[in-house]
Order: sequence, then structure tokens, then C-alpha cells
Amino acid sequence: MKRRKFIAGLVGAVAWPLAAGAQQPDRKHRIGVLSSLAADDPGGQVRLAAFEKALRQLGLTAGSNVQIDYRWAAGSAEQTRRYAEELVALGPDVLLATSGTDLPDLLRATRTVPIVFVQVADPVGAGFVDSLAQPGGNVTGFIVFEYGLSAKWPEILKQIAPSVTRAAVLRDVHTPAGIGQFGALQSVAPSFGLELTPVALGDAGEIERAIGIFASSANGGLIVTGSQLATLHADLIIKLAAQHKLPAVYSDRYFVARGGLASYGPDRVAEYSLAAGYVYRILMGERPANLPVQAPTKYELAVNLKTAKALDLTVPTALLARADEVIE
Repeated sequence: MKRRKFIAGLVGAVAWPLAAGAQQPDRKHRIGVLSSLAADDPGGQVRLAAFEKALRQLGLTAGSNVQIDYRWAAGSAEQTRRYAEELVALGPDVLLATSGTDLPDLLRATRTVPIVFVQVADPVGAGFVDSLAQPGGNVTGFIVFEYGLSAKWPEILKQIAPSVTRAAVLRDVHTPAGIGQFGALQSVAPSFGLELTPVALGDAGEIERAIGIFASSANGGLIVTGSQLATLHADLIIKLAAQHKLPAVYSDRYFVARGGLASYGPDRVAEYSLAAGYVYRILMGERPANLPVQAPTKYELAVNLKTAKALDLTVPTALLARADEVIE
């Protein structure tokens, strides 16, 4: 059941250039896309389909007047580095980085080819841009969320599972976002009566062991912060949450669609549509240094009632009324 589905971002992403729509590109452009996900990842496919759709609405059609070269690193740091170099060697007009995991390698490969990023949490803190208003250099894009968003996750967890007093926080300790999100959670957890246990995301075996140890004590729940590692291990994390009867709140509705309990986060599909607008503007001659980094303006709450029932949980009516999507 879909509720208040947000489409304004998509409209805003493509509406501005339609007035310039008559200005069709007169040559074939080349776009390179680097993703740390696997090529068959459903979430990655949906988001990049939205990117291509928005480009088409702007007059750029893959295989016609634009060539899009994709590289999928599937969580491999070595492949991410290699693919970044490969894409730059192809001579693209602009590059798309799909996360803060991909962006550093693209920046090591080029400081001249324009780069548009999506799903980066703190581009200023990470040194990718000079400021949000004036990025400088060859990089601009769209941040995935502000750290204050993290405060909503323990609130939602306690609303759905009031008996939870302990929460394991799954995070990527190798990114500024992992550190920043956990810091924001620490600042609000006491007000919700939650004791937090940080869990560093690693390989599948490490995740399974860590969650198993945490689940050996009662009244536990999970908070899965936003990261590419969490997305790569989404099915495993969801399976372990169900196996250990742990109520879990995620940063992205992608997890809820795959069986997770609840999520609160930005509309990431819309972010790719917005990124297409920036790619178009750069291809039409604008410089990334002058395009401000933008933050999300709309967030989605999703709840999976089937999962709640399996955990013997009753989702409050007030929370369901606020949900943008309820899976029954």
C-alpha cells in the first residue's frame, strides 16, 4: 500500500531544463558510472533506471546521443580502484559516483573530469568539496542525509518495540558517515532508554558472529545505519534479524521491501533523477564548481506489517498513519 508517494523530487529534477529542451545535444556524449554494488543488485538497478529515465526526459538517450559505461565493483575495494581508472581512461564527459565509497578512487584517477555524486553523507568533512554552496574543483552532487536524521531511528524502534532496551548499531567504521551517524545516535539514545552497542560491518562471517553474540541477551534490537556495506549485506542482515527475533530499523526502504521491519530515510531513487539534471547541466557547459551540493528535502517512512507480525509486534496506528509505504 503506497501512501503520499513523493514525486516532487523527480519533477524538480527534470522540469528546469525542459525550457532548454530545444537545446538538444549535437554530439554523442559519454557518461561513466561507478557503483560499488553488484550488477544484479535490485536497488542499484532501480536507481540507475531512474537516472536513465530522467536523462531521456532531458533529451539524452543511452545508445543514441549518449553512451553510458557502467562498472560494478560488488563491494571489492580493488575493483573499485581499477574500475575508476578504467572509466577515466575511456574519456568520459562526466562521471557519476554512486556513493562515498566510489568517489575517492574517482578523485584519485582524475581532478579534471567533472564528477556528480549521490549518496554521500559528508562531502565537506571528507574533503571532497570546499563547501556545499561552492564545491570548487571538479565535484558536486547530492548528499544522502544529514546526521540529525539518525535521531529518528531509535524513536521508531521504541515506538514499534517498546520493550527494547539494547540496540546493536551496524555501521561502516571506515567512512566519516559511519562515525557521524553513530555519534548522532549516541546523543539521543539515553532519552529513549537505549543502550547502544556498536557493530563494525565487515564480511558475512563477521556480521553473523557479531549479531549472534548480541542476540544472546534479551530485549535487543538493531539499527542499521546507511552505508554501501549494509546494502551489500542487506539480505544477510534481514535474515539474521528474523532468525534472532530482533526488531530492526533501517536507513532505506530498500531493506523493508526485502523483508526488513521499518525504515526512515530519503527517497534515494529521486536523488538519482536529480543527479541526471546535474549531469545534463554539465554536458551543456556548466561547471561542477558552481553547482551547489544539495541535501534531500523529502524522507520516507516504510513499515513491513508481515515482518512485524512474525516478530509478534503491533505497529502503532499513529505510526502507520504517517507511513509513506506499508507492506502487508
